[in-house]
Amino acid sequence: MLFRRHVGLSPASRAALTGLLRSPTFELIPLKSAMEGAAHLPPGATVSVTASPTKGLEATVSLAGKLQLAGFDVVPHLSARMVRDRAHLCALLAELDAGGVSRAFVVGGDEKEPGDYVDGLALLRELAEVGHPFRQIGIPAYPQGHAFIPDGPLLEALHAKAAFAHYMTTQLCFDPGAISSWIAARRAEGLTLPVHVGVPGVAEPQKLLALAARIGVADTHRFLAKNVRFVARLVRSGGFYRPDALLEGIAPTLADPSANVSGFHLYLFNAVEATESWRRSKLDQLAKAA
Repeated sequence: MLFRRHVGLSPASRAALTGLLRSPTFELIPLKSAMEGAAHLPPGATVSVTASPTKGLEATVSLAGKLQLAGFDVVPHLSARMVRDRAHLCALLAELDAGGVSRAFVVGGDEKEPGDYVDGLALLRELAEVGHPFRQIGIPAYPQGHAFIPDGPLLEALHAKAAFAHYMTTQLCFDPGAISSWIAARRAEGLTLPVHVGVPGVAEPQKLLALAARIGVADTHRFLAKNVRFVARLVRSGGFYRPDALLEGIAPTLADPSANVSGFHLYLFNAVEATESWRRSKLDQLAKAA
């Protein structure tokens, strides 16, 4: 099986991995197939909804409302550079509040021509000023850096945004050592914000690239630039990616209380059924090994 290796896990590591894998956040892209895919998710699951510059935040908010009505705990992405101004922001917040959505994930976004908010920190400050309905806000984190932002300013922004957030979610990453060392470095700096480790779901190269194309040409280019390691490994494999080795490699960090890893974030690429089947199988495997 491609990209898999078997590693002996300590009881503590196995227990930590099992606990987080039981109730991850599942990320969906706001396409027409999203609700159909969501039918394969566990009832009441936490579902994150991304934002696409070609579709607008209205598509994200609309899908978030439908998923919330279907019984999921929804976390829409609010892309700062896609919010035109305070009036636009307040309209989005009102719609989310009316739909019972009480969580959000604030990102800077890739929009080439931003409105009043040039980055995630600017939007977080505005949310605090206008008052928002969210009981929990997440922010992104980048163990292997950002394609367009230097490491220094990126880290400064993370520390500044932490004051407005409840947790941080790591980018797509395939190196458990990079994730673990990044978390250790942030803890040494005094950053205590809980971490949700971003985990790529089951993916097939052709379907992944076709999905990127459906989102929009501009988005496709940005996706490839920001996730070059992921795409390269998929193309070389000629088959499916499964995150077993990544999870087993990061398991000791999950079991370390000082790391404060409180969740998994599954990047599904809308391949919901395949990833959910893998997740259940992995849980069964862990239970048998206990």
